[in-house]
Amino acid sequence: MEIIAWLKNRGIEIKDAELIHQAFMHSSYANEHRRHHDNERLEFMGDAVLQLYSSEHIFAVVPPLSEGQMSRLRSQLVCEKALALYGRQLKLNRFLMLGSGEEKTGGRNKDAIIADMFEAFLGALYLDQGMYAVENILNEVFDPYLEKPETVALVTDYKTKLQEYVQADDKRTVRYRLVSETGPANAPTFVMNVVVDDLVLGTGTGSSKKEAEQNAARDAFDKMVK
Repeated sequence: MEIIAWLKNRGIEIKDAELIHQAFMHSSYANEHRRHHDNERLEFMGDAVLQLYSSEHIFAVVPPLSEGQMSRLRSQLVCEKALALYGRQLKLNRFLMLGSGEEKTGGRNKDAIIADMFEAFLGALYLDQGMYAVENILNEVFDPYLEKPETVALVTDYKTKLQEYVQADDKRTVRYRLVSETGPANAPTFVMNVVVDDLVLGTGTGSSKKEAEQNAARDAFDKMVK
């Protein structure tokens, strides 16, 4: 089964199949096959759609959550690892189009690639069908975690934990600084520092900037709470 048939089984009749397929086209595939478009632009749209959907549904939780609780819950439910989890639950990563090198290095199971694909998919679906189709998909994987929001622990969001820990005494700002980006375009490695008042508190490495930032925050948090 391919993605258009998968959507049809869910009652979603796609108008622009090419747009949907583009959501699953990783840059490694586009470069290898000389395609002009990969899924990166659609990620931008998908991120906005996801923020709107998640905010609306978290706002409607009963009993109402405070602003801080809503922000923490949203960061848990839309972070990279959570999006990758949703993508795997729906088995959408089987539709990924990857370059041969990325395929050989396990790209189909990388959190960063699956999360980006999931956002791009939501963006394409929104552009083609509107919000109802996005809700068709997200209600299945997102809403179950809102039944008991206080128990949500999909992943540990160390960026939020570190921010809260640092701001417990004052209003200092936590910033993330790119140290290096190495490796080929289809398998980059990022190194990020987490900085407060020009002091490096921790360093992290990852296959995406988001993953490296989380690892840097974890490094800093672990050092500070010892």
